[in-house]
Amino acid sequence: MDQRPLIETLRTRGASLRAFVKFSPRTRVAWIGAALAGIVLLSGAAFFGLRREPLPAQVIYGSGRIEADEVRVGVEVSGRLLEVNAIEGASVERGALVARVDASDYELQRASAAADQRAASQVVAQLGSQIDLAHHHAATARTDLERYESLSRQGFATPQRVDLARNAYREAADQEGVLRERRGQAQAQAESAAALAALARSRIDKTRILAPRAGIVLERLVEPGEVVAPGQPLVIIADLSTVRLRIFINERDLGKVRLGAPARIRVDAFPERFFIARVSQVDAAAQFTPRDVHTADERSRTVYGVTLEAENAGALLKPGMPADAWILWDQGAQWPARLSAPE
Repeated sequence: MDQRPLIETLRTRGASLRAFVKFSPRTRVAWIGAALAGIVLLSGAAFFGLRREPLPAQVIYGSGRIEADEVRVGVEVSGRLLEVNAIEGASVERGALVARVDASDYELQRASAAADQRAASQVVAQLGSQIDLAHHHAATARTDLERYESLSRQGFATPQRVDLARNAYREAADQEGVLRERRGQAQAQAESAAALAALARSRIDKTRILAPRAGIVLERLVEPGEVVAPGQPLVIIADLSTVRLRIFINERDLGKVRLGAPARIRVDAFPERFFIARVSQVDAAAQFTPRDVHTADERSRTVYGVTLEAENAGALLKPGMPADAWILWDQGAQWPARLSAPE
């Protein structure tokens, strides 16, 4: 191995060291002091350059996570899923078909109930004709009874004949009553079958699960072929046109915050962009600082929740994103040139 480059390097450094030694002690001390001063200056510049700027007096800082109005779209009937049209991250319109459950069993229930309704209705119609005939017989028997009772009072009819007429009238009236009772039962059966048919039709309609509102599909919880039960959620849809951010402020800052105050939100996904927001709600009751919120004071101090609301054009802000927020509480002040999170 060629040792000449190494030897040349050592010779050069040795020459530099001998040259430095030739200087007087005072000169060498001056050189060392200058070097140390340079190191101190560079360290100070780096420290002040990296240190965050203090929070401007006209703003209040807070942090939290982006929230949105979420709807868990569930199913009202049981059955096997034939299709699921929801795609995570895709937009969905109000009334769009999200999923469809197999409606075969409910179609059979509807057909059976409809058949029972028709049969009961036919019985009602037949009994109606029989009742009309029985009513005619009862009216005739009553007329005969009244006639024989009149003849008996005049002595032209025996008591036995009157009893026969009375028995004939009672039998005809009882027969009419029985037929009317049977018609009432058949009518009730027809109405029950009609209700079952309507229930089956309602269940058939509910096998088509529609989006209750427009939004973005956050989660798809089921797949085609799965058997679902009533109340089981299928997808989660969120309206991202407007989002919220809940932050917490100290009690000393509570009096500064007002509803409608301007605010700005920044998320890690867009570090150079500020989203315009406003104060939409201020809690009336205090609470202890949540574990995921950091303030300058001790964690045991109570804080107040403040909700910010922001328009979300393009749905850039997603639920769950960590975010920083600043509230411009001083109405007479302008936004500072730079905003940064306090240490």
